[in-house]
Amino acid sequence: MPERDARTLWEKLILDGFQAGLAWITILRKREGFRTAFEGFDPEVIARYGEADIARLMADPGIVRARLKIEGSVKNARAYLAMRDRGEGFSDFLWAFVDGAPVQNRWRALREIPAQTPVSVEMSKALKARGFTFVGPVIVYAFMQATGLVNDHVVDCHRWDDVRQLGESL
Repeated sequence: MPERDARTLWEKLILDGFQAGLAWITILRKREGFRTAFEGFDPEVIARYGEADIARLMADPGIVRARLKIEGSVKNARAYLAMRDRGEGFSDFLWAFVDGAPVQNRWRALREIPAQTPVSVEMSKALKARGFTFVGPVIVYAFMQATGLVNDHVVDCHRWDDVRQLGESL
């Protein structure tokens, strides 16, 4: 479903970064643990994390304990805040890659859905240029799917037409 809230988008981008190399169900099962450990995904708080916070997170069994991903989350909080401080809205920035409306794909089978697209490559490069990490084109495309920037439901899925109509009303 299309998501426009900047903080929610940022949280989902962080979770997609943690998902890299893992089954998505692993992240879904630990989502509340992540929210608790990362203090509600408040970028103002996370941007100030230091070594003691990273050590605390590395000891937390409620999350994926991958040091580079944890450190990347701190770096991403700082990048998110830097965008905000420059007057660059995170939601507007992301949605500009799809001209403000979800890309309406018409896949007939799951095997047709790509792992990345030229748009996800472009968004990945733009995020990296702003200081974000764990935002490769495959992670970014999964993020685009999860946040409704693209409608990758197959056409016979009960959600495809609902998402299509919602996207057309934006």
